[in-house]
Amino acid sequence: MTEHDPPNAVPAESEVQVPSDAPITPTHGVYALAAIAALVVGVVIGTVAGPQVPAVVAPYLPIAVVAAIDAVFGGVRAFLDGIFDAKVFVISFVFNVLVAALIVWLGDQLGVGTQLSTAIVVVLGIRIFGNAAALRRRLFGA
Repeated sequence: MTEHDPPNAVPAESEVQVPSDAPITPTHGVYALAAIAALVVGVVIGTVAGPQVPAVVAPYLPIAVVAAIDAVFGGVRAFLDGIFDAKVFVISFVFNVLVAALIVWLGDQLGVGTQLSTAIVVVLGIRIFGNAAALRRRLFGA
């Protein structure tokens, strides 16, 4: 922002300063344990129930899962950076999954579904590993 900006101007994203040493409070541990417990319960239910994926959505499921994992890693990173917003997380989660599925569907309609699926997995994979590296640096200082 410059001196000519009004006092209520919104700073550019590059000008926003986020404390890198935001304190992690004891309640963060409760949330983390609840998330891990929910993940374990979901995996157990999915394994025991053995759901059948309809053939019509089978091409979209792997892409949707990768998009969801990307949103989760981004949410965890934002949480540890102290800038997590549940509304932003939910919108990001749903939007990532829908956009990825839409791109795959469009690719199927054009006859290049496999290539677009690969491109989506590569792009989201890069984002996931970028977030994982940031989490590693944040948690372990390495």
